[in-house]
Amino acid sequence: MNAKAEPVEFRFDALKWVLVLALVAVGVVGNSYFAEQALLYRVLGLVALGAVALFVAVNTAKGHGFYSLLQESLVEVRKVVWPTRQETNQTTLIVVAVVIVMGFILWLLDTFLGWLASLIIG
Repeated sequence: MNAKAEPVEFRFDALKWVLVLALVAVGVVGNSYFAEQALLYRVLGLVALGAVALFVAVNTAKGHGFYSLLQESLVEVRKVVWPTRQETNQTTLIVVAVVIVMGFILWLLDTFLGWLASLIIG
């Protein structure tokens, strides 16, 4: 098979980013302007504007690159070997124990240095 993937061509990227900024500005100003409306309607309007702005942003070169990065990171997350519940509990207990011991050591050091400073200062 000799199938070559043609690179995706993105046109008018600057105009698309201006549109994204305008949509965000409309959302901010509209949320303030319609402050007396119910919160649900304002949230639904902001979600709709956000979805449109996200769609426009993904159709730019940088947006497409970011979306590809997200997809690749999801593939990598699936490859991770996650610890078992027992390993997580044991590690958490070790961290808590070390924090308690270090806190006690630092308290002793602070107490000693405070006593030493009170001897020097008088």
